[in-house]
Amino acid sequence: MSKISKMFGGSSSKSSSSSSKSKQRSRGPPPTPREAIHKLRETEVMLTKKQEYLEGKIEQEIAIAKKHGTRNKRAALQALKRKKRYEQQLTQIDGTLSTIEFQREALENSSMNTEVLKNMGYASKAMQKVHQQVDIDKIDTLMADIQEQQDLAKEINDAISRPFGDEFDEDELMAELAELEMEDSPKSTARLPSAPSSRLPSAPSSRLPSAPSSRLPSERPSHRTPSKKRVEDDADMKRLASWAV
Repeated sequence: MSKISKMFGGSSSKSSSSSSKSKQRSRGPPPTPREAIHKLRETEVMLTKKQEYLEGKIEQEIAIAKKHGTRNKRAALQALKRKKRYEQQLTQIDGTLSTIEFQREALENSSMNTEVLKNMGYASKAMQKVHQQVDIDKIDTLMADIQEQQDLAKEINDAISRPFGDEFDEDELMAELAELEMEDSPKSTARLPSAPSSRLPSAPSSRLPSAPSSRLPSERPSHRTPSKKRVEDDADMKRLASWAV
């Protein structure tokens, strides 16, 4: 009996191992992240349609319960019971949707991180390949050559821009400019009219006649004619006054 049991036991163990291998073969390779995300989205769409169906059924049962009311309590109660079952299913679907959404978002983030790491690895390998082609000693030599060429270009520019001929003292030129400005400053103000160059005529040397000591007659002076000498003296005084102005 022990041998028979061993034979059957051995055969059963062999069959179980072969069945597990066949199951593994039937499963095939694991899905890619993109395929898994696509399947999760399809599941979300299916559950969303189920939600819409249950919401419609709940509305129908509420309408049936309102229709029968107190006239047919049994039908109204049955409608409310079905509504409760639909509401429970709707609550379960809400929870399932939340779990699927969370799983899909986590898978999308993991897939994105994987792509980012893969691209960073590619960039690192490319950078290593570039650095393998660069010699540090050559870089130092190249930078020294560039600096030498820049210094040479600066010397050439300085030589080209240096003025030819005599160099003058800048302080002396500034002092001369200040003197010229001081000379030109009176000319910039408003010029007054110059005095006449011709000299004024000299006053007559002859003294004016003295006033008569006798009292004038009582006749009005306006009727008297002025003497010729006085008229000439008055004309000379007016002319002198006009020149003085």
